[in-house]
Amino acid sequence: MKLFAFAFLFTSLIYCQVNFDDYFSNKTLRLDYFHTGDKNHDSYSFDEMKEEPFWGGSHKNLIDKFNVGAYKVVVLDDSTKKEIYTHTYSTLFHEWQTTDEAVVTSKTFSESVVFPFPKHKVEVEFYGRDRKNNYVHKFEYKIDPQDYFIKKERNLEYPSFKVYYAGDSAVKVDIVILPEGYTKDEMELFRNDCKKFADYLFNSDPYKQNKDKFNVWGVEAPSMESGTDIPAKNIWKKTILNTSFYTFNLDRYCMTSDNKSVRDLAANAPYDQIYILINSDKYGGGSIYNFYSACVHKNKYEEYIFTHEFGHGFASLADEYYTSDVAYKDFYDLTVEPTDPNITTLVNFESKWKNLVDKNTPVPTPATPEYKNKVGAFEGGGYVAKGIYRPMQDCTMKSISVNNFCPVCKDAIIRMINFYSE
Repeated sequence: MKLFAFAFLFTSLIYCQVNFDDYFSNKTLRLDYFHTGDKNHDSYSFDEMKEEPFWGGSHKNLIDKFNVGAYKVVVLDDSTKKEIYTHTYSTLFHEWQTTDEAVVTSKTFSESVVFPFPKHKVEVEFYGRDRKNNYVHKFEYKIDPQDYFIKKERNLEYPSFKVYYAGDSAVKVDIVILPEGYTKDEMELFRNDCKKFADYLFNSDPYKQNKDKFNVWGVEAPSMESGTDIPAKNIWKKTILNTSFYTFNLDRYCMTSDNKSVRDLAANAPYDQIYILINSDKYGGGSIYNFYSACVHKNKYEEYIFTHEFGHGFASLADEYYTSDVAYKDFYDLTVEPTDPNITTLVNFESKWKNLVDKNTPVPTPATPEYKNKVGAFEGGGYVAKGIYRPMQDCTMKSISVNNFCPVCKDAIIRMINFYSE
């Protein structure tokens, strides 16, 4: 008991030891890099650095408390080697590595990490996970904040507006909504859609109860043409963020590999999360943890898509379905626990939601009427029918349903909200 108390105190001290004003200015340094590889290999190379005008993140919680995501960036004070900022995230490259294409070729993706603008020299370290979910050092880069090659010029500079505003960005979750495929004549439509989709988010628990911890911003950035690319139908549109259906050749997956444009456009407002709103009625969207989320705006399932995808992007919630077609192969290693908080292989169930399971509920849990509204471990999830288990028989992360997050997903979302808003 004493050992546990000491460990808890020590961990708490680590999280509290970084004073924002000692190390950072209230703006952003963005480091762009190239991520290249195939199914089994990857490498990093430096691209460029940019100074951006806002820092939307916490001034208190600068050390990531969540062991989720495929990658981790660590910022060290160069003189003392003290960790002053860490952040976990995933990328489109990581998903691509599990596709058939990655078996036969290599590919390069543009990626970015952002952190508060340092006052002193820092070293940035990049880590990726191996198949057993251990972090492996991949790349490092030293930064002098006085370096005159840090670009101050801004691309895609457009006016931003408040969709919903609760207060200082340092103690709020800031979401910036970016328009994709809205023309100049459709900017009023976009503004109305921002309001509509913010309302969708706050229709769902636990966002509803935590509305006062959010800011939502929009950026008025028109595209030359309305809509988005649909390659299988030979539809190609000139849009500001270059999104496309059939990402990884999956018809409903609508994403963009134009990382620079996404980051440039998002920099018009403070942000913790980026959401791309796509001017299309075709069912689809997508999301990657701490990268960006995307959703169409004229589909009968739009409210579900919006909240479901934000679950991925914000809280690293996994897909709990296992019957729909996906582009991935062997996305999870069944011999280790997934890092996502809402699925388990039962390899280390104690580290997940075992404490929420009633002592009279068997594990694994049969999908019978008796356990319809019980938290358990129901087989099927993470794109496979066997070997991965989800917390409840149904959830917004499993099926098309609104305001239906299970207790495990709600708990993960609340922890993330509190992290950004403390």
